[in-house]
Amino acid sequence: MHVIQMIQNRIYEIRGERVMLDFDLTALYEVPTKALNQAVKRNIKRFPEDFLFRLNLTE
Repeated sequence: MHVIQMIQNRIYEIRGERVMLDFDLTALYEVPTKALNQAVKRNIKRFPEDFLFRLNLTE
């Protein structure tokens, strides 16, 4: 499978937005999910306000 197609298959539509989930991004970058989430928390000011959101239980 092409890399582009693999990435496209990991893009979902949630709340009307096209998103990638943290565990898909970590697979792409080959880092642990915890490391990605910690890096985002440490550098939250670098991201636009609408860059990320948390899913609720039903999502």
